[in-house]
This record gives sequence, C-alpha cells and structure tokens, in this order.
Amino acid sequence: MGAYTTIAPVVSKIFCSSSHAVLMVRRRPPTVNGGGFVVTDQDQRAVFSVDGCGIIGASGQLIVRDGDGNAILFIHKKGGVVQALCVNNWWRGYLTDYGEPSKLVFSLQDPKPVLCMKGDVQVTVEPKGRNRHWDYEVTGSFVQRSCAIKNRAGQVAAQIGVKGMMAGRDFYQVVVQPGYDQAFVVGVIAILDNIHGESTRC
Repeated sequence: MGAYTTIAPVVSKIFCSSSHAVLMVRRRPPTVNGGGFVVTDQDQRAVFSVDGCGIIGASGQLIVRDGDGNAILFIHKKGGVVQALCVNNWWRGYLTDYGEPSKLVFSLQDPKPVLCMKGDVQVTVEPKGRNRHWDYEVTGSFVQRSCAIKNRAGQVAAQIGVKGMMAGRDFYQVVVQPGYDQAFVVGVIAILDNIHGESTRC
C-alpha cells in the first residue's frame, strides 16, 4: 500500500492508498478457526485479519492484524457500572506495541437499542477537537451488507456491499476511497460485526 497523506491516517499512513481499494471480507467458521474474518485484496492476498472471542477467549475484545499476522489494533468494549448506565455502548481502539495496547486512536459509540429507537454509530478520532463530537458515522444496514462509513462532510470513506454470485453475509466487499486508512476501516467493521453478534462473537 502506498503512502497517501492528504487525509490524516488513524492507524498508519502505510495503510492508506492513493487509489481506491477493493477489499473482500470472508468470515471464518467458529468451529474451525475460532471465528473472526480475513480481508483480502483484489489479488487474493490476505491484507488484514480479525480475531474475536473464539480466539482471544474474552468477549468484547478484538484484535486487527496486518497481512503478516502482526497485531496492529486492539479494540475493546468499555464495561463497568458507569457504562451500564450510559445510553451508548463505547468501544476503544488502541495501537499495539509488542502485542500490547499502547495509544488510543479512536472511540466508537453505539446507541443501545433498548434506549434509542434510532441512532447512527459514530466514531471519534483521537485527539478530540473542541468543536466536534464525532468524525465518522456509519449509515445504512451492516446486517444487510448495505452501509457506508462517512466523514463529517458526508463524504463516503468506505462502502460495504455485496457483489457477485458468492457474495452474502459470509463474503462481502468493502471499497475504501483514496487516502482513507484501510486498517481503521477494518477496525470499524470488526466492531460492527461484534455488535450484531456475528463472526467475532462467541
């Protein structure tokens, strides 16, 4: 992936490209590989993978790995009494250093369905600005594989959809627009997968 610096990267500029990237997501069977999913490029090369509860052994925790299997993001769902009283579920994404969480790079809030009839998933990139509460939002339906990650200006950063005869819930396409951090996009998809009780959940 070539460096592209017009848009500030969330994880690293090495995961940004000057052209749009077409990625394919394939869910792993929980009984065989512990669940999660693998992300490949147009040449069928694995560029990312996500480990969930079936591999990590703990709920509400996710690890995003690069194509070489190195952990690049550690994501966890905030818990505790305070979280139980909040109207949103909160997730935190951290860069990893020698396999351990090091620096917080983004937060995602997911409205609790019991308390909110409708609400978009919103993502805040660190460090937070004074005049903004979120930087990206997810619109559409992830369950139906018809949704987009958009920035505050309404521009699409990534589009999730199905294409081809084999496409469906277990195999779908993600188109990331030029300049956007593909590792960050995969991290957001990993959380959406977990929220909806899919391949990263036990």
